[in-house]
Amino acid sequence: MTRPTADRVRETIFNVLGQTCDGLRVLDLFAGTGALGLEALSRGAAQAVLVDSGREAVGLCRENVKALGFEARARVIAAPVTKAVEQLATEGGRFELVFSDPPYAARAGVEVLTAIEPLVTAEGVAVIEHGADEALPEQVGRWQRLDERAFGATVVSIFRLTHLAS
Repeated sequence: MTRPTADRVRETIFNVLGQTCDGLRVLDLFAGTGALGLEALSRGAAQAVLVDSGREAVGLCRENVKALGFEARARVIAAPVTKAVEQLATEGGRFELVFSDPPYAARAGVEVLTAIEPLVTAEGVAVIEHGADEALPEQVGRWQRLDERAFGATVVSIFRLTHLAS
């Protein structure tokens, strides 16, 4: 089942990140409807890759990409996130902004940050949505938490890749 990011959560994310995404390459993991990646495209991102393994979610992503006219700038990958990350790494994919909204029960925030590190450009940003019962550390590898906002059962943690090794 798809759990789309609430409008007020999405609005806050983009308020924290800045209103424009001019020229960014964006990766949206556990994309669901693709709302975050597509919002980034609407704010000037150059390209977005939307990843989900659910048949319904993949269908919604493809429909939304087409409905918004982003076929030339969006790619939908129908695969588990771990497989998609491996595939993107072998393709040499690099991203400035990554969104991840895994099922809260998976408690996958640290795992996702670790897995995507090779895909992110220097000083790239990752936005991790997670349940309030999953506390993410201030630092994960070279990721440093910049901001964290709670919205009831949802928490959004924003990390920046730093040059410092942990």
